[in-house]
Amino acid sequence: MAGIPNEIVEQVAAANDIVEVIGSYFPLKRMGVMYKALCPFHRERTPSFTVNQQRQIFKCFGCGAGGSVFRFVMDYEHIEFPAAVRKLAERAGIQIPEAQMSAEDMARVDMRRRLLALHAEAADFFHMQLMRGKSAGDAREYLKKRGLSADVAKAWKIGFAPDSWDGLLRHAESAGYTHDELSESGLFSGSEDGARIFDRFRGRVMFPICNDTGEVIAFSGRVLFAEQSPAKYVNSPETPLFTKGAVLFGLHKSKRALIEKKQAIVCEGQIDLITAFENGVQNVIAPQGTAFTERQARILKRYVDEVVLCFDSDAAGDKAAERSLPQLLSENLLVRIAEMPEGEDPDSLIQKYGGEAFAAQIAKSKDFFDFQIARQAQRPDFNSPRGKVAAARKLADFISLIPDAVTLEAVLSNAATRLEVGTPELRAMLKKKSEFQSTSEDGELDSRTVEPIVMDEGQQLLLLLALRHPVSRMWLQAQGWDRVLDDGSPGSALLAKVLGAEFRADDPASVTAFTSSLSANEEAALAPVMSRPLPAEAKVVAEDCWHELERRDITKRRQALEARLRTPGLSLGEQSTIHQQIIAIHGEATRLPPPRPPKLMS
Repeated sequence: MAGIPNEIVEQVAAANDIVEVIGSYFPLKRMGVMYKALCPFHRERTPSFTVNQQRQIFKCFGCGAGGSVFRFVMDYEHIEFPAAVRKLAERAGIQIPEAQMSAEDMARVDMRRRLLALHAEAADFFHMQLMRGKSAGDAREYLKKRGLSADVAKAWKIGFAPDSWDGLLRHAESAGYTHDELSESGLFSGSEDGARIFDRFRGRVMFPICNDTGEVIAFSGRVLFAEQSPAKYVNSPETPLFTKGAVLFGLHKSKRALIEKKQAIVCEGQIDLITAFENGVQNVIAPQGTAFTERQARILKRYVDEVVLCFDSDAAGDKAAERSLPQLLSENLLVRIAEMPEGEDPDSLIQKYGGEAFAAQIAKSKDFFDFQIARQAQRPDFNSPRGKVAAARKLADFISLIPDAVTLEAVLSNAATRLEVGTPELRAMLKKKSEFQSTSEDGELDSRTVEPIVMDEGQQLLLLLALRHPVSRMWLQAQGWDRVLDDGSPGSALLAKVLGAEFRADDPASVTAFTSSLSANEEAALAPVMSRPLPAEAKVVAEDCWHELERRDITKRRQALEARLRTPGLSLGEQSTIHQQIIAIHGEATRLPPPRPPKLMS
């Protein structure tokens, strides 16, 4: 159990309801006794991710992922088991004595915990500098001009990084953070030899970047004056806490509004988002950059059906929208474009005319393809044959990205009519889907599949009873299971692990603690098994399924002996011994009762 006592793991499991934990990351929709959602571990359009609250397990029938609340946190957060236990323990207010973890596990868990604490400390430091620091006068005046009051600054923990090489460094060192922790955090830059470090953010307004549960994991710093630096924004580098392409700014505050509206308004920057949110338009998010990654699009799909891109109305904004399109369409999201009045962005529009004016612009947003047709129609050469063909080719590139065949045909027909070209001719311009297959930022396809463990019906029933029915479990453990299950099959090996483990079948937390010690594919294999109803006559079913395994074992041993009898050169004594063994095996078979079909509860 990776150095953590079993009783601690059971306590943490009992204190963390799996529906509440997963529901804190993304919305779950109740469907009967189960909860469903789009799987966070692979790309899909129809929800196949299920959560069983009664059994405290999750299972995706698309990619095969599944297991306990610990397995979910491990896979979702990309952390090891001890870190998942500690995270859930902190969530429930349970203390885990450090002495009860191995040194290696403790180092890994402690580094993540310390980095989170350091980011929280940095957020407090920057915020205090903004609110009270003598050098932050220009920053306070800047935020005031942008319409961000002190109350808004408090709500979003906006801060200010003093124009100093070691302001935060000295503060963090005085709080006891080590050189390794400071170097890993991304809050500091270093010399080439790594011997010296200094503040990464200097003279900037600081916006904390949070994960979807509200923990600060990174920062974005904005200059006060354009001439200060060619880089308007500086963001934290990727760290153990922060992956740029997997985080959406503001999601921890806006996800409830996203769910209610089924629509996400995508702003280009933090100030645009905060201004919109604080003026009543709260279904807003911002990518960490100007274009979406596949992971960000998949995160959005858990909350909404429609995305409104609200980038600047210039060439850069158009390019950002076009770069975002493949990722958004691949998740079957409806994409719309909201145009701001000339010379305005969401922040300036709201400052002048209020949140209602911004909401009105959003309400007038156009479908992406209609928007592109209108844009192409404004070209000087649009009405010429060459202009029509050029417009058709550009639009065909976008239409090719639509994954749904029905939607593609509808858009294709509408575009052909609007562009005054033949539908077959426009279809011929479409690119093949393979030309648009994209990869995640680390170069691998952003999907996963858990290798399945193949089990027959009898093995599944025995696993179910060994995990959840105390009487059957005790009876099975009293049998000669170690010999019968020594057939080399993955199902038998898993059943042997279950029967050889120490846990209480009548205590869900105890079962969860045990399953969390298994491999990912073993835990995934048990998730659908544990969701099954118990048989009406559980003990009888356990006996029948076990006797069937014994019959297979007897048949295998008898066939092996019969094969030995056919070996050339056997002496009469050897033949006699084998015959006696075959007779004994036959006696074992005759003593087994005939099987009875299992009768499951409805």
